[in-house]
This record gives sequence, structure tokens and C-alpha cells, in this order.
Amino acid sequence: MPSAYVLFNTESGSEEQVLNEIKKIEDIAEASISYGVYDIIVKVKTETDKELKELVTFKLRRIHNVRSTLTLRIIE
Repeated sequence: MPSAYVLFNTESGSEEQVLNEIKKIEDIAEASISYGVYDIIVKVKTETDKELKELVTFKLRRIHNVRSTLTLRIIE
């Protein structure tokens, strides 16, 4: 089962709004606001690598107020 951590940079002050949108998406295992370089850390789990790519590319990155993401694929 493919999984990854996705690190988010958001527009200042929009962390709660972005986190709430992330939590509505299927395949989100964990999601938390963090302090430091990245504003939000999300763990995702999908059935296939294709689903993982589509989730990050077409759902997570397109959330309003997301400035950038960094995806760290977990090797199992």
C-alpha cells in the first residue's frame, strides 16, 4: 500500500482552513499543523502509486491557499 508524507506551505493565517479541507479528502491517514519551515504535515495512504500521484497532484496541491508542497514517498 503506497504511502507518503506531504509537507505544505500555506498562505499566512490560512493553516486551519487548509487543514480542514485536507481532512475532508479520502486516503488521508493523519494531518497536523506544524511549526517551522512547513505549516502542515499530512500522511497519505492509497491503494496504488497512480492513486497517490493523483491525490497529491489533483487534490492536495489544488486546495485554495496552498503555496507549495513537498512529497516524501515512504519505502516499505
